[in-house]
Amino acid sequence: MNKIILVFAAALAISCGNNKKDENSDLKIGTQVEEAAPAQATDDNVAVVNITGNDQMKYDKSEIRVKAGQKVRLTLKHVGTMKKDVMGHNWTLLTQDADMAAVGQASATAADTDYIPAGMKDKIIVHTKMLGGGESDTIEFDAPAPGTYTYMCTFPGHYALMQGKFIVE
Repeated sequence: MNKIILVFAAALAISCGNNKKDENSDLKIGTQVEEAAPAQATDDNVAVVNITGNDQMKYDKSEIRVKAGQKVRLTLKHVGTMKKDVMGHNWTLLTQDADMAAVGQASATAADTDYIPAGMKDKIIVHTKMLGGGESDTIEFDAPAPGTYTYMCTFPGHYALMQGKFIVE
């Protein structure tokens, strides 16, 4: 009788196993899986850039590279949950001669213009809308002349952490 129960238990254990193939079965234990999300997916004509901002005041990219004159399609997604008036984010590309701190300080008093200071428009090449958690915005523009430019969030105080280099080759 014990042999029958043992055989039955073994058969039950085998038949109750998960027959699905593990999607990550080729991975070794300890391997971290990251979604392959390059800073840009390019063809000869368009650089597609996807960047996120979060509730910890950080972009997921600190550097973006494109070719001079290339069409850039940039999408900013606010992956946080906070509202725009509390933790708003945008993506603002500055001219090479712009002083990021001066733009950031002027932005703090520009709530009526979505934190894009009217007196600094000549220092801004392009920008997205100001976004709240879960929102996104896509802009298209031609990459400027070769060089290194700064991008930043103009929500009050965010530029200290939310900034990066936009490198045009």
